[in-house]
Amino acid sequence: MNINIREERPDDYRSIFNLIEKAFRVEKYSDHQEHFLVERLRNSGAFVPGLSLVAEVEDHLVGHILLTEIEIKTSEDKIKSLALAPVSVLPEFQGKGIGGKLIEAAHERARDLGYQSVVLLGHEKYYPRFGYRLAEEFGISLPFDVPKENCMAIELQPNALKNIQGEVVYPKAFFE
Repeated sequence: MNINIREERPDDYRSIFNLIEKAFRVEKYSDHQEHFLVERLRNSGAFVPGLSLVAEVEDHLVGHILLTEIEIKTSEDKIKSLALAPVSVLPEFQGKGIGGKLIEAAHERARDLGYQSVVLLGHEKYYPRFGYRLAEEFGISLPFDVPKENCMAIELQPNALKNIQGEVVYPKAFFE
């Protein structure tokens, strides 16, 4: 199977919306609103052109990933970071490595743009294979109550999160 990863285009928006809705339709740990979240984030100041990617198989969109800007507020500073939310693959294409290819491509593009870290809330058994570790290992917390095993972060640059110790500040679009 040939998988093409590319940046989303405006003419992809409707397909992406439908793809995300289908990907999360039966997901147990979901509010089933991820497709609306992506639209809000795309129209917010947190959106980073180049970090909303799609996966195509035979010219059909089968996956999507979005990284948007967040901050980690420490006692002395605000550190720019990214949030991975969400990564979506059509149900009939799940388990074929497409999500992993999207994550790796998004990490590479984020590094190229100068970003140093990514934070996420996700499946504790899936994301560690890409280098994610518990956010608490970096001294990073989220502003809401969720199981610690689902809060993860990755350093895109060596020691990017060393001695950070702070709380993630999400853009308003995450909560509207």
